[in-house]
Amino acid sequence: MSNIRIGHGYDIHRLAEGKKLIIGGVIVPYNKGEVAHSDGDVLYHAIIDSLLGAIAEGDIGKHFPPSDEAYKNIDSALLLEKTFKIIQNKGYLIGNIDATVILEKPKLSSHIDSMRKNISAILHTDINNVSIKAKTKENCDSTGEGNAIEAFSSVLLLRS
Repeated sequence: MSNIRIGHGYDIHRLAEGKKLIIGGVIVPYNKGEVAHSDGDVLYHAIIDSLLGAIAEGDIGKHFPPSDEAYKNIDSALLLEKTFKIIQNKGYLIGNIDATVILEKPKLSSHIDSMRKNISAILHTDINNVSIKAKTKENCDSTGEGNAIEAFSSVLLLRS
């Protein structure tokens, strides 16, 4: 394996009333939340996919399949921790992460720093190595209509 690896991840979840909205380990107050087998943390899931992709180890479904009841309602922070151990065992550490969450409502700006702290703590990296942006879809498609939430993640891994 080379000294530098790049990964890209994506995730989407439907939103439904009465569910918790969890993004980057933060419970964001809102009347809708993610519909998922786990807790549905779309940001953690996108980051997991980018980490696994960077080391050519497949995706979140390969390692934590929704058909496995062990992952039913699991805290996605635990999945991110397990994924970090996989990349550590391959001899890598985090260079940086750049992620984007796409959600029409609610606004996320007041929660971004808490998300960055959570991610940097789990991945044992400086908070300045974690960037999170929030965007809307300007009322276009199911996400823009408030029926879904999406996240993208890019990661740079460095040989430790």
